Amino acid sequence: MKKLLIVLSLATLSASGKEMIPTPPDYPVIGELENWLYQKMVKAEGSQDANLSSVNQEDFFKAVVKENNLKLFGGPQIGHVTDHSAVVWIRTPESAKVAIKYNNTTTTPITTNADTDYTAKLKLTNLPPSTEISYQVLVNDEPALPQPATFKTFPAKGEPATFSFAFGGGARYNHVKEHMWRTIASYRPSATLLLGDNLYIDNGNHRGMQRLYYYRRQLRPEYITLSSQSAMYAIWDDHDFHNNDSAGGLHPTQPAYKIPVWNVFKENWPNPYFGEPPANPGCYYDFSIGDVDFFMTDGRYYRDFKKGTMLGPVQKEWLLKKLKASTATFKVIASGTLWTEYADKNGKDSWWGVPEEREDIFSLIDEHEIGGVFLISADRHRTDVYEIKRPNGYTLYEFETSKLTNNHTHGTRKDALFSYNKGNYFGLVEFDLTQDDPEFTFKCITIDKKEVYALTIKRSQLEK
Repeated sequence: MKKLLIVLSLATLSASGKEMIPTPPDYPVIGELENWLYQKMVKAEGSQDANLSSVNQEDFFKAVVKENNLKLFGGPQIGHVTDHSAVVWIRTPESAKVAIKYNNTTTTPITTNADTDYTAKLKLTNLPPSTEISYQVLVNDEPALPQPATFKTFPAKGEPATFSFAFGGGARYNHVKEHMWRTIASYRPSATLLLGDNLYIDNGNHRGMQRLYYYRRQLRPEYITLSSQSAMYAIWDDHDFHNNDSAGGLHPTQPAYKIPVWNVFKENWPNPYFGEPPANPGCYYDFSIGDVDFFMTDGRYYRDFKKGTMLGPVQKEWLLKKLKASTATFKVIASGTLWTEYADKNGKDSWWGVPEEREDIFSLIDEHEIGGVFLISADRHRTDVYEIKRPNGYTLYEFETSKLTNNHTHGTRKDALFSYNKGNYFGLVEFDLTQDDPEFTFKCITIDKKEVYALTIKRSQLEK
């Protein structure tokens, strides 16, 4: 088998977007399977809708699964967590009965099948807040992990607590930089927010290719180290949604690629919800960690800059309504692209390209005196911190970072408070809600655990 794998690995892995960075063929599982799967799921005639059912009965695939004793083909990935529950996402290589054992109980088993590409989302309930939970994945009643994994439930609303979340974008699969996920995991963030360009698929029309790109990342042990312990929340940007600078337009089902690519996205992320289907699909949603509310926006599915919108009217109304209703100490609005007026390309691929819609959001914050709001974003391959001055409200701070594993770099910006582009890095936001004046600290941390910047903001600074 090894001789065959080495020969296969010599083929160039390319598609309609960027070329795939290959995995060494002697690397367990994905190195062995990568090029074979590429030929079957991307290059083969009729592979546009390929999934594991297209390949998992072939002898070569079965041999790799058996040789590596693979009970899982992805995961576990901790999904939506609250102060009393959590979701665990997993994928099996073929149909199997799966469950999660935790706290002396076991979830109701689910049988994975081809309809969801052999994925399952299993909910854990009746959990205490701010508590470390140990769990084991059972596949056909047998433990799938060499030892139980752990995660921590979120603090309760209003609970004085300290916690953190990591975030970033620009995460092209890159064998030599996949240890970034273990770096992030070492900081034990309660949640990890991936803000787009999470994979660089660059093809909204080929589901086989999209799925293969997910498999490569999800099979990495470094990624599993993080995803098994930190709640994973994702939105997409252009390179996950379709192609560079793509805009879906206002129609919820047209162009024709939109619903299929959305379905693949749903297979692979355990977000709390995915837009407002059936009428308004997408990847926008909200969630909370204790007394911090997060609003995750979708800036691609309904984007139409000629009509002045990033979000489309329904998502915009959703965001404004959610912001007005929030009583949280801090509110975080996440975007796949920059908010600042100093954005690259003169705003052609950022919020500055739709200034009236941006102003509607910011004016709502000013007029309703919604305190504690700050902005996070991705897209540009560097880390930036911006101040967005408001004549009738408090200064909005934006924190952008998007070079988790990418090689390509964008130049720094002189208009930013801080702009950095050396190597690879992620953003870490640490909250301290125990103080009389609660605060958060943004940090830029490199793949080698070097803290290159920190800025602390008090809640009193984010008030009118």
